[in-house]
Amino acid sequence: MNYVANSEVPLFVQIATNIEENIFLGVYKDDTQIPSTTELSVGYKINPATVLKGMNLLVENSIIYKKRGIGMFVCEGAREIIREKRLKGFNQAFIVPLIAEAKKLSFSNQDIIKMINKELGK
Repeated sequence: MNYVANSEVPLFVQIATNIEENIFLGVYKDDTQIPSTTELSVGYKINPATVLKGMNLLVENSIIYKKRGIGMFVCEGAREIIREKRLKGFNQAFIVPLIAEAKKLSFSNQDIIKMINKELGK
């Protein structure tokens, strides 16, 4: 478990992102328990309250849920929720700037498709 203490991204967001990544990759599957706040705080070597704050972000987004007295579990369909979130982020982070730059360079749609297909073929 890695985090960057001097990152501009708050630790609790980094923790939520790490858990989300593990869910997306299938490390934690629907309705399975994730590591406890204590386990994660020991692993990250940070305050349990920080871990809990990250987990609460995931609870708010219907990624995980709490079973009182037992722990946190992955929500049914969490991977799809994460996928949808990533698709939106992918579009904003990559497609929008790609199209903007392509327009500046006077690329046609076919030019862009050819370049993408060429990279996919590597």
